[in-house]
Amino acid sequence: MKILIVEDEIDLLEEYKIFLESNNHAVTLEMNGESGLKTYFSNFDSNSESTPYDIVILDYQLSGKNGMQVASEILAKCPNQRILFASAYVEDTLKESIKTLKQIVELLQKPFGLQKLLNVIEDTTTYDELAKLNVDIKNLKELEPTHAQISTYLEIMKKLHDKLE
Repeated sequence: MKILIVEDEIDLLEEYKIFLESNNHAVTLEMNGESGLKTYFSNFDSNSESTPYDIVILDYQLSGKNGMQVASEILAKCPNQRILFASAYVEDTLKESIKTLKQIVELLQKPFGLQKLLNVIEDTTTYDELAKLNVDIKNLKELEPTHAQISTYLEIMKKLHDKLE
């Protein structure tokens, strides 16, 4: 996967890059909101429906433009871009801010292990599998579940589906 990470802590950036590249992902790093946007849009093709990155990982508190501003600008031009906030910012406050985007984004509360980050990044099929089970994805997303809650819900739905068959 192509991954853009915008994070102002250099040690974390390097840790993420080494780990994700060792798991066969192409990683681009930026340390502030402005450079993150510049890199994103230098790879953006407005004539294409595809996104320049499979996922954009943002810290909330960045110098210059914060993660919310970066996400807002990206989603305004590319509403299908998958965005993951990886932040130590107070979760409830961050959730309230995310609502202003009026788009589905993911949230991973710091601190977290590298394996957990990898699991979230590589999990691109959960919503697809729920849709196959006739789950109303739009209503589910409006509940703003965490990745763990969505995964648990999928497992429950699979078990119910198997019992009904």
